[in-house]
Amino acid sequence: MIAIIGGGKMGEALLAGLLATGHEPGGVLVAEPDPARSEALRQRYGVSVVSPAESAGRADALILAVKPQDMVDLLDRLDGAIGAGTLVVSIAAGITTSLLEKHLSGEVAVVRAMPNTPALVGRGMTAVAGGAHTTADQLDHAESLLRSVGEVVRVAERHMDTVTAISGSGPAYFYFIAETMIEAGVAMGMTREAAKKLVTQTIGGAAAMLDDPGAHPVVLREAVTSPGGTTAAAVRELERHGVRTAFTDAIEAARERSRELSEG
Repeated sequence: MIAIIGGGKMGEALLAGLLATGHEPGGVLVAEPDPARSEALRQRYGVSVVSPAESAGRADALILAVKPQDMVDLLDRLDGAIGAGTLVVSIAAGITTSLLEKHLSGEVAVVRAMPNTPALVGRGMTAVAGGAHTTADQLDHAESLLRSVGEVVRVAERHMDTVTAISGSGPAYFYFIAETMIEAGVAMGMTREAAKKLVTQTIGGAAAMLDDPGAHPVVLREAVTSPGGTTAAAVRELERHGVRTAFTDAIEAARERSRELSEG
């Protein structure tokens, strides 16, 4: 039995992903405090909606999809209700495995996961790190659950703040680029609809090429950059304005902020 505590956007994305990848509605429980939201999820997916304590007692795998600021209170309420051998997976940003273990009695297997928002459309990127009592098989199980909404990579927990900075915040960087490119097209006389279509397809196509085995961003960029051509002129301006350094600094700032949040 799988239980999801928290029926917000990411919790629902995981619910939809699990059902789409072969899990039966009867094998998934949802705990959501908002009655209207609970009823909507029950009707939409045919799952049982129960209390957090009941979900913890019945589940073999428990996914905690609540806000970081609500996590400690939830853990304290669940302590003692979680069955022996239950796998606990947290997708709350900044919540460490040591914090999860501190608020749960016994040697509970915990996994810290960091998904990103493309999980909402089944194209997410999630990093996972296991706790002190988590076996390799349990970490494999956590990965299989999270793979229902995209790709999964296993990392050492010390890298989780970097993961947050790169993939957790990463979609915002691309939206920033997309917004800038669209506005440039509009400023040069294109319709917003046409500019958005051009930018969306260009970014999606470029990402697909980068996903090919053996592909390297430098090689792909150089393939587009003819000597003395339009792309060379554009890249020269990006370098002149220090865009590469700005992006590196931005990612480092995001990592440091993630560390601050993790430390409370």
